[in-house]
Amino acid sequence: MTRVFNFSPGPATLPEAVLRQAADEMLDWHGSGMSVMEMSHRGKEFIAIHAEAEALLRELMGIPANYKVLFMQGGAIGENAIVPMNLIGRTGKADYVLTGDWSKKSAKEAKNFGTVRTAATGEASGFTAIPAQAEWKLDAEAAYVHICSNETIGGVQFHWTPDTGAVPLVADMSSDILSRPIDVSRYGLIYAGAQKNMGPSGLTIVIVRDDLLGHALPVTPSAFNYQLQAEADSMYNTPPTYAIYIAGLVLKHVKALGGLAAMEAHNKAKAKILYDYLDASAFYRNPVSPADRSLMNVPFKLKDDALDDAFLKGAQARGMIQLKGHRSVGGMRASIYNAMPVEGVQALVAYMKEFEAQHG
Repeated sequence: MTRVFNFSPGPATLPEAVLRQAADEMLDWHGSGMSVMEMSHRGKEFIAIHAEAEALLRELMGIPANYKVLFMQGGAIGENAIVPMNLIGRTGKADYVLTGDWSKKSAKEAKNFGTVRTAATGEASGFTAIPAQAEWKLDAEAAYVHICSNETIGGVQFHWTPDTGAVPLVADMSSDILSRPIDVSRYGLIYAGAQKNMGPSGLTIVIVRDDLLGHALPVTPSAFNYQLQAEADSMYNTPPTYAIYIAGLVLKHVKALGGLAAMEAHNKAKAKILYDYLDASAFYRNPVSPADRSLMNVPFKLKDDALDDAFLKGAQARGMIQLKGHRSVGGMRASIYNAMPVEGVQALVAYMKEFEAQHG
């Protein structure tokens, strides 16, 4: 069996050790005689899997006791509606910081549930830089301030935590959760689709401060009401059980590697290899402001767009896939999440050098 280097933005590559353990346990989880896929979500076996996954997430991220961890469905796009349904009713208003496609989608969805203001935008830079906080115009009466900590398409990332005063900070961390240590206490709510750094698609993690529960709009479906899900320990309806199991294995793996500090060092080392080469080359370019470059998603363009197809075919022939950029921006994009080994980035840069020598 030959494993490719999968640079997909999501669903993304998973640690091979996790996949092998899941394969070994597929038919019989720990002598239970059944697969995790077949377990009742209310049975003692799955309750133990669920509890361990939550405990590991709390430990790795340092989640304070006054925060609930919810295992939900619907992805980050679902949370674009679920967040305002649960929070905007506190004041009827919310501030959104626009740094790219995903934060723009979040703001657009939230407008269905209350008054949404653009507190800051990176539009002037073509969304290639994070607006400096001095430029933000925040509303003290907003129910929350929303950011996307890492824009998967544009490749910009917050490398600092905004100060929003008494207004809760809400962050979509779908594409950089678990990639580095953060201070959870500085956020009112964090949400993330699991399919970048945590597991397979189908699972969404929500970390929400206790005082933000109980404000759901009357239109909120029961399954998406944070308070009801918290009271039911994420079992109000059947959760994505197998995805939670895989996430638990990933969390164990991350802990064994040294936790989030080790992940940050690993991710910085990979990103440096790629960005250093891009900066030294006249054949490729990355448009993002160096201070705001993502450690997770690295978009780049070739000197001549007509060479894109040849570049992608050559990469695939060498066992490197999913490098095509998002259709809205074109070019290439290398997603180098936690599970991407340094060897994958080294192989990519070696190929980029080879391609440049042939076509530059």
